[in-house]
Amino acid sequence: MDKESFYKALLDNLYGGVYFVDPDKKITYWNKLAERLTGYKAEDMLGRSCYDNILRYVRSEGAQLCLGQCLLARTIEEGTPMEAHAFLHHKEGFLLPVWLRVAPIRDEAGNIIGAVEFFNSEKAVSKLQSELQELRRIVSMDFLTEIWNRSHLERKLRGLIAEYAGQERGAGVAFVDIDHFKQINDTYGHHIGDKILKRVAATIKYSLGDNDVVGRWGGEEFLITLYDVDSLDALRNICEKLRTLIQSSTLDLEGKGAIGATVSIGATLLQPTDTTETIVNRADHLTYRSKQSGRNRVTVG
Repeated sequence: MDKESFYKALLDNLYGGVYFVDPDKKITYWNKLAERLTGYKAEDMLGRSCYDNILRYVRSEGAQLCLGQCLLARTIEEGTPMEAHAFLHHKEGFLLPVWLRVAPIRDEAGNIIGAVEFFNSEKAVSKLQSELQELRRIVSMDFLTEIWNRSHLERKLRGLIAEYAGQERGAGVAFVDIDHFKQINDTYGHHIGDKILKRVAATIKYSLGDNDVVGRWGGEEFLITLYDVDSLDALRNICEKLRTLIQSSTLDLEGKGAIGATVSIGATLLQPTDTTETIVNRADHLTYRSKQSGRNRVTVG
């Protein structure tokens, strides 16, 4: 396949309509999805001018883009990309809401030799945005516990530190470790251990404030970012509530009794000089102190 055929095949399979115009606004390329979106075949469009007002773009308030507000003409004249929401007239006569973007095409010397327009139905754009948002959510989740994963937590921590830098209001981080988790796995099996992990994760998730975030840091460890916490007493109260709720909940072993779990928690307030590493290390050290002191307790500092 030669280079021209390769690019044509690529453009024909893009997720949107694409067409090129030369400096005189004559259409030189019209891709397959442009045909499907507009009803006009390439043979209907090639060589025609956008000034023919074939698509008759119109804004919701009634202004016609092709008559006096032509994005292609402005892009070629000004050399800057432009975008708009508008309605195009389909060949069958109905109006289709679209999002469109126009960009200049330049030669190797930087001279503008035409423009390219990308357009798609607003429903398709909205669907694509929803799919991308869902994909971002999926890659940020821990599949077992259905809470955030470590990479997402690290981003949240960086955001927390940046947001609260120089602020009078405070924030905190809590580290949660399930007590004797290896013993639970060894005694009841990993399938029960997984259920314990999910139960603890859900208890924390549904007990936090709207802006607070919990995720699985690794193994049986969870990390929580707590917003608008101004004192160690407030931090302790939040963590004691979580500890008590986790201790109070049990997992039914299907007629063979029930099993519970406790957690050790270490929590600390954000300091002006903190990095993600220093605040996590401090919370982790405080969790270790909780374990050394007998487990099923909260240590703040």
